[in-house]
Amino acid sequence: MYVPPAFAVDEETALTMVDRLAYGALVVGDASGLAATQLPFLLQRTPLKLTAHVARANPVWRSGAAEGLMIVQGPNAYVSPGFYPSKAEHGRVAPTWNYEAVHLHGTLEWFEDRDRLLALVDGLTIRFEADRERPWSVSDAPADYVERLLAAIVGVELHVTRVDAAAKLSQNRNAADRAGVIAGLSSSQPGDQAVAKAMHP
Repeated sequence: MYVPPAFAVDEETALTMVDRLAYGALVVGDASGLAATQLPFLLQRTPLKLTAHVARANPVWRSGAAEGLMIVQGPNAYVSPGFYPSKAEHGRVAPTWNYEAVHLHGTLEWFEDRDRLLALVDGLTIRFEADRERPWSVSDAPADYVERLLAAIVGVELHVTRVDAAAKLSQNRNAADRAGVIAGLSSSQPGDQAVAKAMHP
């Protein structure tokens, strides 16, 4: 990922975002080209890795791909030149896009072990049910049904070797223009409002 110095994000901040979102596009390549699969995942920091699963019917796991890239996209929004007070001063403004994104590069490990898959599914369920009043548990489902589901998936770990991250949030604009962007996005749709929130110091 190309990351201009003004938009660079340290690894700890990047991993906090990755852990909060816990969803991204796993990109792998083989002789037939590139394939991307959208996946929820669990983040482990020591050692740094992401763990997820794909449908057994998804041919991506049969590719034997050894390298992978997980793209985690945070909030993003179009930034209109009309948001900038400097538009009225000199007119030297142009449209742009604000965003947060993290790219995690690493080596892939595919696995089919039943107990390991069950632990992964349990972990994902606990992670995403945690804030519910009555969390659902894998053990709530009939055992034979769970076994059929486990047989229909393949696990994958991305052992992370590099983290690239960017938060392009108008850091290259003056304070008045930044305030104008925050005001403009704050009065727009929810996705734009999330960018405005991320822009607040």
